[in-house]
Amino acid sequence: MNIVVIQGTLSSDPVERTLPSGETLTSLEVTTRSDGEVARSVPVVVARSTPSLSGGDEVVVVGSVRRRFFRAAGATQSRTEVEARTVVRAGRATQVARLLDSVRARLESGGG
Repeated sequence: MNIVVIQGTLSSDPVERTLPSGETLTSLEVTTRSDGEVARSVPVVVARSTPSLSGGDEVVVVGSVRRRFFRAAGATQSRTEVEARTVVRAGRATQVARLLDSVRARLESGGG
């Protein structure tokens, strides 16, 4: 099972790009911080536009980890990132609660 839940702050504005296929991808950098731990930056990719988000927003992300391979400068490189299924502003308590309930149900059922 590959389920990721991240809560953190967008360290910069989302970056939107259009792939040759015409698909729109948005890249987010989510900074997480737990008590007593150093801040960690987590790269997140969303397969759609996120026009209502901007740097400094606190978000909750649910998705999965993926490793992507690509060619750059004549060599194969890779990047590990979170592929978001859902991104919700952390301040929207009802939406966050529903989102976490759906994650809990998936975990309890054993479904990915």
